[in-house]
Amino acid sequence: MKLRHSIMLGMMGKIADRFHQYQPDYNLAERLAMVKQVEGVDGIEIVYPGDFADVAATAKMVEDSGLAVSAVNLNIKSQKQWQGGSFTAPDAGLRAQAVADMRIAMDLAAELGSTMITCCPLIDGHNYNFQVDYLKQWAWLEEGIAAAAAYRNDIRISLEYKLNESRNYCILGDMGRALYLCERVGQPHVGVTMDVGHALIAKEAPAEMLAIAAQAGRLFYVHFNDNAREWDWDMLPGSVNIWDMVEMLYYLDRLNWDGWLSYDVATRDGNHVEQMTATIAIVEAGIRLLDKLGRETIQGFIEEGIPARAYKHLYESLA
Repeated sequence: MKLRHSIMLGMMGKIADRFHQYQPDYNLAERLAMVKQVEGVDGIEIVYPGDFADVAATAKMVEDSGLAVSAVNLNIKSQKQWQGGSFTAPDAGLRAQAVADMRIAMDLAAELGSTMITCCPLIDGHNYNFQVDYLKQWAWLEEGIAAAAAYRNDIRISLEYKLNESRNYCILGDMGRALYLCERVGQPHVGVTMDVGHALIAKEAPAEMLAIAAQAGRLFYVHFNDNAREWDWDMLPGSVNIWDMVEMLYYLDRLNWDGWLSYDVATRDGNHVEQMTATIAIVEAGIRLLDKLGRETIQGFIEEGIPARAYKHLYESLA
């Protein structure tokens, strides 16, 4: 298995929470320069509109960096206009703008040599009972994604789900709803970005979700990180759930998946370059661990279905 490692450019900039700011707000040139220092990196995930204040200048900087663009990440949540929703905004004009922005992101992806955009519609959903019309919201979401997909079929639209944030209940909250939306839209170039951390907080088994998305032909992109299943902390891969990470890598290998792994990992201590270098090294070490564990041996334990025997082998292999 040869995986391609991409870094989300947004994670190389400002990192903050409600109480502290941990990293400065680096500009695009500074973030690209840091990414180039990361060992093992193959590409970047760039954000529209945030990284495209000057489209020509951005394109030139990306070209000069020599880094491939794994995807253009469409951010339609942060600007004030999206406060009431994007694809599901009650205002038809705003819904149309969300579709227009997705089409722009598709064009930018093509210009930068990528075949994919990814989008997590975090501002779409609700906070309270009786706050929104669920039937209208879902219809609007379908209509918006379908309209964007009809624009061009050479650029994949990869939809990222998340249980909550910014909404208490995001409309695209889990893998089931993401796959349902793909089927409702009915276009082969509409699929799913599976963020490991988002799967964990949805109480999903990441490897299982990866497998069913791939089986459906909808696994387009993977964001790697980790958390303790209570909040999306964007921690180093495998730092909490080591066997979930190894199991995911096992299924990626078994499926002979050749897509991108993009790293959505936050640096609250230390520096971005060290954090992202460690991130890629951890995943590569996980792949080597598969060799040590033995793929056929793992499959044998799966077919046997007796956890005690499997875990004895897993831990003895680490000794």
